[in-house]
Amino acid sequence: MEAYNPFAKRESHSQRSLLAYKLLTVASWFLVHVVDIHFGFNAPVGDTSGRSIWGQNKAHPTPFSLNPQIVDIYWIVILILQIYYLFILWSSNADDVTPVANIGSHFIINNLLQFAFVMIWVHYFPGHFWIAEIMLLLNFFNLSSLYFRHSRMPRVIHIAVVSGPLAWNFVAIFWCGAAMVNAQNLAARILANIAIWGILGYGLFMLAAFKDYTMGFELSILAASLGAHQFFIKTFAFQWIFAFTIMSVLFLATLAIAIPGFFGKELSFRREGDIVDADRERQPLLNDA
Repeated sequence: MEAYNPFAKRESHSQRSLLAYKLLTVASWFLVHVVDIHFGFNAPVGDTSGRSIWGQNKAHPTPFSLNPQIVDIYWIVILILQIYYLFILWSSNADDVTPVANIGSHFIINNLLQFAFVMIWVHYFPGHFWIAEIMLLLNFFNLSSLYFRHSRMPRVIHIAVVSGPLAWNFVAIFWCGAAMVNAQNLAARILANIAIWGILGYGLFMLAAFKDYTMGFELSILAASLGAHQFFIKTFAFQWIFAFTIMSVLFLATLAIAIPGFFGKELSFRREGDIVDADRERQPLLNDA
């Protein structure tokens, strides 16, 4: 069955399967980012009720509306790092190509689900936010599977393909979910004041369990985006205060994990005597299961 399982880890790939991964990866990556950039600035043609990505964000102000500029910078960095992933995938070194090809199926599905989310988000039809939320939830399971099954990626690729998209997808679930239920009344805002702490809990879990400081930094950036936008649309409210508090706690906790590692004093859950790879860029970000 492994031969027919596109998610199976393999020691090597046939030339045919590698070519398929390469072509589908580039095609899906190009598709999703062209659509993201286009609808980031433009509303759908022919849909009088449709809006651009950030037009929807403005038209549906909720306790999880995000700052467009910060999110755009976040995704520009992810996009640039993904170009490096594509470069490695198309290299001639089999030792480098095999592990990145192993995550190709997850990356392709992520791109397709992200494409579907954007197309549904910007177009208007009854229940479109609900369907968009389903796309995000499906992608959360896809990216979570990728995160836990492929823990030995080089750090740049981990950020580009694994933790960066996963952190965004997690926050986007709150973003789309709030628009889905039109969370603008007092009861909805109280619930949002509680739900926002899920971002802190998720980030601290990743830091404590896996020492993954990339997730800590990414979630702190997205919390900053949330806080900045909430400050300007609802100054006399708790949501922006909570968002900046979460950003600060995650940032400081991330530094506590990251800085010792940079100086070779990383806290470890491993037993003494375990062998640790000397190549820091290829060291697992997650502890071996």
